[in-house]
Amino acid sequence: MIDLRKLFCCLCLLLSTHGPLYAALDIEIFGGGATKIPIAIMPFAAESNLPQRITTVLSDDLERSGLFKLVDTFGLVPHDLEQVNYVDWQNRGASALVIGNTTMLPDGRIEVRFRLLDVAKRVQLAGFGGTVGPDQLRAFAHRIADIIYESLTGEHGVFSTRITFVRKQGNQYALQVSDYDGFNARSLIEYTEPIISPAWSPDGSKIAYVSFEKKKPVVYVQTLATRERKAVANFKGSNSAPAWSPDGSKLAVVLTLHGSSQIYLINADGSGLQRLSQSPGIDTEPSFSPDGRWLIFTSDRGGSPQIYRMLLSGDRAGMAERLTFEGDYNVSPRYSPDGKRFVYIHRNAGRFNLALQEFPTRQMQILTDSRFDESPSFAPNGRMILYATEINGRGILSIVSSDGQVRQRLSSDNGDIREPVWGPLLKQR
Repeated sequence: MIDLRKLFCCLCLLLSTHGPLYAALDIEIFGGGATKIPIAIMPFAAESNLPQRITTVLSDDLERSGLFKLVDTFGLVPHDLEQVNYVDWQNRGASALVIGNTTMLPDGRIEVRFRLLDVAKRVQLAGFGGTVGPDQLRAFAHRIADIIYESLTGEHGVFSTRITFVRKQGNQYALQVSDYDGFNARSLIEYTEPIISPAWSPDGSKIAYVSFEKKKPVVYVQTLATRERKAVANFKGSNSAPAWSPDGSKLAVVLTLHGSSQIYLINADGSGLQRLSQSPGIDTEPSFSPDGRWLIFTSDRGGSPQIYRMLLSGDRAGMAERLTFEGDYNVSPRYSPDGKRFVYIHRNAGRFNLALQEFPTRQMQILTDSRFDESPSFAPNGRMILYATEINGRGILSIVSSDGQVRQRLSSDNGDIREPVWGPLLKQR
């Protein structure tokens, strides 16, 4: 049973580990989703000689999105436009076709080129090429997947984004950053004391988090490029649950400065302390609306943990409105990128599952059916939700589509992974 007081004070130590992540990544996909785009991805010419097959990454990315169905390519060999017989692909039910080639250059770099073709219209929808080093092949493949996704859906792809999470192995805690699919993980910090509550800055250049290295929870902000970090909330008592404002200039933090946990606002450098919430209970886990006007948060002011919302300015600033009424346990709210809904953890028949609620209708939809889910975080395009779930007592990463139709489990061979957060779109996008 979860100790609510520890949860609200962020003393429930959600764990993670250090070291390289995912020697091999296991992908399990549950559910069929809505109507999918049938796409054929031909193995790129000469890619079998590369340290990373481009088409394997492309196929995994598009399949995980839940919007695509892979069409069998066995027996067909087009790598160039003049080799394409559109009738063959129409007969196989493909709406789109991806072809490409790779060339190993004398200096060890690799030239990669691809084309995305509309099978019915027999036209090219997109094309892209470049030269990369062997260690950049996965990143380049993610970029191609983004172009394909955007060309066929009209929405931003998120395959080139990053995630952060906390990982524990033995008595060692680590804050790690990886590709969205868990590959290429690296540790930002490692301690034998817990690390919790990571939060990306809106531009993706910094991560705020809580460290217990000083034997109490303190909020730090770390710059990824330089690894420089600063304690921005080290007030008397507990300092926890940082959340960035949409413009990156401020942080909402939860402090016990004047008694129970309450929400405060500080500048990103730690100055300008301002109290936001006023309640006799515990207010925690703040999340800003995309326009910066609202804050949703968890509070037990009504007797059980529920989700509330309050305006940050104007005549009604600070007045809290309750949003959740189904059940006696609803926590960890996070706004969607479009601000029209929020995801949270709902206790359902003894299980802790992801739930989604629309602001206009207040209707709730339960997205998962596992035993213990936590820390939901929207992808920057709002299509998928990253979260941690527990299997055999060990935390692993999972992704669910925002309609709940497709669930995917990302697991590693060791370590306990908790508190994942999806980073923003890259600046160049």
